Parts: sequence; structure tokens; C-alpha cells
Amino acid sequence: MYIYNETMNVDDAVHDEWLVWIKAHIPKVLSTGKFEKATLTKVMVEEELGGQTYSVQYRSYSREALDAFYRDEAEKFQLEALKKFSDKMLTFKTELQIVDEYTVNFK
Repeated sequence: MYIYNETMNVDDAVHDEWLVWIKAHIPKVLSTGKFEKATLTKVMVEEELGGQTYSVQYRSYSREALDAFYRDEAEKFQLEALKKFSDKMLTFKTELQIVDEYTVNFK
């Protein structure tokens, strides 16, 4: 299993508009059928740049699904964000491979 992670620093001047936009954007990415779920988190750090930082983690079904997303849809979504927020949002993308998962089992 793979996670496609986007970490974004959002300028305070567009933060409220961006938050509404990202909450509508995430379901569009999920509708591609390449991911099973997404998690939006706020990164709890004070940035020297200012602004606020968030992370969206999209959990893919497989390596093939993630590669298909890169090939078929990623550029379209990147251009949409760039057109809307240009220099008011900095994005850093990472790819994570899940090695193992653990849960607490209380009995």
C-alpha cells in the first residue's frame, strides 16, 4: 500500500478560501478511483515563512493505481491549484510505502 502525501504551506491571506477549496478538491481526487481514502491534517508547527501548513494523505489501492494517477490525473489537479492560488501556496509532495501497521487491541 502507498500513500501519496501533499504538504502545503498556505498564505494567511487566502487560508479561509483555500480551506473551503481543499475540502471540495479532496473528493475530486478520490473520485478518480485511484485512492481508497484521504486524510486532511493540520501540521502543528510554526513556520518561519508564516502561513499555515496542512498535509493531505491519499491512500492508494496499489503501486499501479498510484502510477495511473500520476500518468492520467496529477497534472490536471496541480494546474488547478496553481491557477487558483499561484504563489500563495507552496506544495511539497512525498510518496510513502506502508511497511506494516499496528493497532491496539483491548480485550
